Amino acid sequence: MNNELLILTITALSIGFFHTLFGPDHYVPFIVMSKARNWTTYKTAWITFLCGIGHVGSSVILGLAGISLGIAVSRLEFVESVRGNIAAWFLIAFGLVYMIWGLRKAYRNKPHTHKHIHSNGTSHIHEHTHYHGHLHVHTKEKGRNLTPWVLFTIFVFGPCEPLIPILMYPAAYHSLGSLLWIIFVFSSATILTMLTVVLLMRYGIQLIPMTQLERFTHAMAGASILLCGLAIQFLGL
Repeated sequence: MNNELLILTITALSIGFFHTLFGPDHYVPFIVMSKARNWTTYKTAWITFLCGIGHVGSSVILGLAGISLGIAVSRLEFVESVRGNIAAWFLIAFGLVYMIWGLRKAYRNKPHTHKHIHSNGTSHIHEHTHYHGHLHVHTKEKGRNLTPWVLFTIFVFGPCEPLIPILMYPAAYHSLGSLLWIIFVFSSATILTMLTVVLLMRYGIQLIPMTQLERFTHAMAGASILLCGLAIQFLGL
């Protein structure tokens, strides 16, 4: 490995890591949805991995298409910026809708009490919910199956802005091997960072007692995704 390729490799590795770590949209949706939907560790990791592939893969395809067509970096970065806006608004819309649904679900599932008086004069208070017991199994499964696809769609639109300039350097020297290597290094750094942060944070959240707030987990998940989208769109995170 020559010095130039070594520098590119370190750059791709570093940017992939920090780009992911400082972008809450790369992991917050998976952490909160895993908690709200009670995903297993395997399912959480698998969905995160697939969304990471879609996230990086779409930018790779765009970058390779731009290289083959001779499109300038500035134009490709403009396209990535447009895709970023679309992804941010998708996050905002999804988070808002999910938060509203979660609040409605929490309200309908609000615990309440009934006093029962027995024939012998004794009584007791019974706390229960009506809505939770009437959920249909197929309704829950349908919602669980839809959420990963929504996240995947959002992440396909989500751009990896730093990737394209890195790809241009080996492409300029017509080095296909170097180009594929940089794609592999950047993609691996991005996806492994996503998986590490998601699984560590998921484990930490599982340790937090949420008995009193359990029915609000869906609403809190939606609110977290909404705030994440707003931060990306208006704060440039």
